[in-house]
Parts: sequence; structure tokens; C-alpha cells
Amino acid sequence: MASRTKSAFLQVHSIIGLAISLILGLIGLTGAMLSFEDEIVAALNRDAAKVDPRPAPVLGPDELVSRVQAVPGAGKVGLIVFSSEPGVAVRMRFARSETGERSSVYVDPSDGRVVSAMQGEGFFATLRNLHRFLLLPGNGNGYGRLITGIAVLGLFVLLISGMVLRWPRRIRSLKHGIKTWLEPKLAMRGRPFHWSLHSVVGTWLLPVYLVTILTGLWWSFDWYKASATWLLSSKPAASAPAMRGAKGGAKAPAADAPAAPSLDKVWSTFLAEQGSRYAIAIMQVPNGPGSVVRIRSVAKDASFDEARDDFRIDGVSGRMVSAELYNDKTFGERVLAAVLHIHTGAFLGLPGRIVFLLAAALMPLFTVTGFILYFSRRKLRAASRPNRRDRGAPELVPGE
Repeated sequence: MASRTKSAFLQVHSIIGLAISLILGLIGLTGAMLSFEDEIVAALNRDAAKVDPRPAPVLGPDELVSRVQAVPGAGKVGLIVFSSEPGVAVRMRFARSETGERSSVYVDPSDGRVVSAMQGEGFFATLRNLHRFLLLPGNGNGYGRLITGIAVLGLFVLLISGMVLRWPRRIRSLKHGIKTWLEPKLAMRGRPFHWSLHSVVGTWLLPVYLVTILTGLWWSFDWYKASATWLLSSKPAASAPAMRGAKGGAKAPAADAPAAPSLDKVWSTFLAEQGSRYAIAIMQVPNGPGSVVRIRSVAKDASFDEARDDFRIDGVSGRMVSAELYNDKTFGERVLAAVLHIHTGAFLGLPGRIVFLLAAALMPLFTVTGFILYFSRRKLRAASRPNRRDRGAPELVPGE
């Protein structure tokens, strides 16, 4: 019975592995390349992001947007990133172009002059779309998102079935052979070597892959995100269409023809609330009806970049509509805010990021060794089929 059960799990493991291993290898490689995106982009733009501090007062966001959009070829500004550190340029990101691309520029806050375009942004944006959506049409609204989500669910099945295949028949065997169970046989050659790499390295990396699966599904399925939000937070999760509709700013209960929001009023209210507490403030410029503007800020003492305070301010009256501080969040809400932080292993510091990077980079190893093991297993089965027919034995290859 045990042999038949393992034979069934081997079939499941093989079929799913053959179906999704190439996708998983691609997801792993691109994920590894994205692990230190912020540091790489910061290094590429180290000089462009700096401006000479001046005694004159800096321009308000309304004037900055007006001057940047007056530059020939400039698009509509969709996001403004302010830094409280003197001598740091303001970053402005334009709304998506007709081809779906986004670009950013660094702007001198004293005179509104465009200092430089942001380097590396387009490359990492393409890489991120490849990682999450396989560069298929529609990106987050297309089939690529579903395919990667199914592949991640398939990885979970591969991990479970792989552990079942490795699990010894007697617990005593595991207890006395734990070192052997976790030690790769690097001195062996051929099929045993490939099997050792595939199974032992997979066992070592299983906890890392479980974390990346549980967090990675956040970007693939709305039902998963809504369920996680319901479980860890007291607030219901907004649906994807509602969230996309709210990107341009929430609708205020205004008249038929509401006045255009003043970014200067919004910024003044934010500064009155935060003062010099913030390190970075991200203002979302409305691109549709509504006068409420969203600002997310990272405090100077924040433990990571996603530990953000969230403000919504009416751009007509300058009234604070809502303020959600990260320090006031419950444990579950902090986990939700740190999904990306957990997904990359950054919650464990630099060692965690390196371990998660290596785990992602090793994903193609399982693709290659999996294919080698599959075809070598077929070859062994073909060679032993006459003997197996005589004995009526199950088709399990020794060593698996």
C-alpha cells in the first residue's frame, strides 16, 4: 500500500513538475534579480538624485507639477516623491503612456528644473512584469497573473508531494539518519547525484519556498488577498476594480462640478500634521474626478520602507479626511503592510535577503534536475519492464 501511495505521489509530482517547472524557473530567476532593486536603482541615480541646497524656499507641488508638465514631451504627473533630507531632488513619476510604460524624472525643488531621467526604472519595471505576469498582454489584468498564480499553487503541491516521497517508512529511520537525510551526495555521479541535489536542496529550501508561496499569492489572486485581509485585519479588503478606481483619489461628496484639488493645500496640511517626522512622502496626484489626495509617508525611525503612514486630505478645503498611522496598526495589519518585506526575506535582515535571493536563483536547478530525473526514470523503466511484468511489481524506481 505504501509503495502504491508513493507511486501515486510520484506521478502527481512528475506531471505538475513537467507542466510548470519552466515557469517556476523563470519566476525564480527574475525574483532573484529583483531582490536588490532599490539598492541598484539608488546606485545608478546617486548623482541625479542630489541637488545643491539653496536658502530660497522650495516650490510647492502645484508649481512643480506645472513646470514639469510644461516641458515638451512630458506626460501627466501621477506621483510625487518628496524627501525631508536637504539636497535631495523630488522624484516625479508620469502616468502610464499609451504603451503602458511609466517613467520618472528627478526635479530640483528650488526651481522646478528637470535634473535627469531616472535610470534603471524601465528595466526593473519590465523585469517585475515578467516576474508577476510573464509579460503577457494586460499585465495585472491579463492571463499572466493567473498563470503565475497557478504555478505558485503548483509549487506548493510539489513541495508537499516531494516531502511525502522523501519521508522514510519508519520514523526511527529519520531520527537516526537526519544527517544523511539532509546531506547532499556531491561525490556521486549520474542519476544518484541529480536525485540528491533535487531532493536534499529542496528539503533545505522548503521553509523559504513556503514563505514565498504564502506571500506571492497576494499578487496573483484577489480572493487570496481578500481572505488574508479578512483574517489579519478588522477591515474588509477592497476589490481589485474598486482599488483601481480609487487610484486617482477618492471621490468627495461634492457638487456636480467639484473644484480641482490644490496640491499645495494638501501638502500644507500634511506638513502641519507630520512636521519633520517623515523621511519620505509619496503624493498620489488625482487623475480623475474627486478632490481627496492620498499621501503615504515613511517615518525617519521606520524599520522598513513599507511601514507607511497613510493620509487622505481634501484638496479643496485642505481638511484631513483620514489618517492611518503604522504604529497604530494591529499585528495582523502590520503583517499585511509587510507582505513585500516578508516575500523578499528582508524581515530577517540582510542575511534573510541573501538566503531568499539564493533560494530564488536555485529554482532553475529543480527544473533541470527534474527533467533529467524524469527522462532517466523513463529509460530505467523501459529497461526493466519485462522483469516487472513477470513479478507484477509497482513502477517505482529505486532511490525515489
